[in-house]
Amino acid sequence: MNQSEANQLQEPQKSWWQRNWKWFVPTGCFTLLALVSVFVVIVYFSVASAMKQAEPFIDGFKNAMTNSYVIESLGEPIELGEVTEEDIVIGKEAESVDIYFSVKGSKSEGTVHVVGKKLNGEWQYSEMSIYIEATEETIDLLEE
Repeated sequence: MNQSEANQLQEPQKSWWQRNWKWFVPTGCFTLLALVSVFVVIVYFSVASAMKQAEPFIDGFKNAMTNSYVIESLGEPIELGEVTEEDIVIGKEAESVDIYFSVKGSKSEGTVHVVGKKLNGEWQYSEMSIYIEATEETIDLLEE
């Protein structure tokens, strides 16, 4: 029997886990973190996409785009930004919404705030306003 065969007989062979844990643990943790991150991003964009199709969101954006003072303050074209905060309640009696979303133009950016309730199939808004960052003013979008 030579020396290397004698060493193999004396040392028990390590298991797969004992040989590979140093690379498997960090890789497994990174993979798990990446999957959770992807899931969170997908949920966020799904909710944001659904919100952009909601009637209060569309009404708020439309009122901001057609207000001459908002157009003058933000500059054209006015583009839709991200939903920054949302509170939506849906029940048998009524639906309510309290959302904030950003808009931006060539001159400035703003945040639209819409608060309303859906009663008997119609949205009734208690607040629809836009905060213009450049001038630090809030414009009521419900006033004609």
